Amino acid sequence: MMKTKWTLALGALMVFGFGWWSGAAHGQSSARVYELRTYHCFPDKLPDLEKRFREHTMTIFERHGMHNVGYWTFEDEALKDKTLIYMISHESREQAKKNWAAFGADPEWKQVQTASEANGKIVEKVDSQFLDPTDFSPLK
Repeated sequence: MMKTKWTLALGALMVFGFGWWSGAAHGQSSARVYELRTYHCFPDKLPDLEKRFREHTMTIFERHGMHNVGYWTFEDEALKDKTLIYMISHESREQAKKNWAAFGADPEWKQVQTASEANGKIVEKVDSQFLDPTDFSPLK
């Protein structure tokens, strides 16, 4: 499973580095840090999580300095219906802490979270890793 996560992360970085998206094109400096997050959902809750991100979370992230890079689900059956992986970027690791604190305190987010979990919790577990681009990475 760890190999699959890293393969996905490396593949995502390669895809995003080949032209249509670059940090520089979005005004991002080379000091940016990337955060790879994996959400493990309770059974049958992935559609609810996807809806929450699609309709609300992505916009709230941007408002708090968290730039959306990409979102993925698995093709493999074992993880297909219960896992969401995404990557966001922050100005720095220190800024990431501030961004997450502001996001967690955002009244709109609190309202969205409460409404989306009216029929039970959606996310069972979250894994987060911070990544730095290499000096040879097309995505900085």
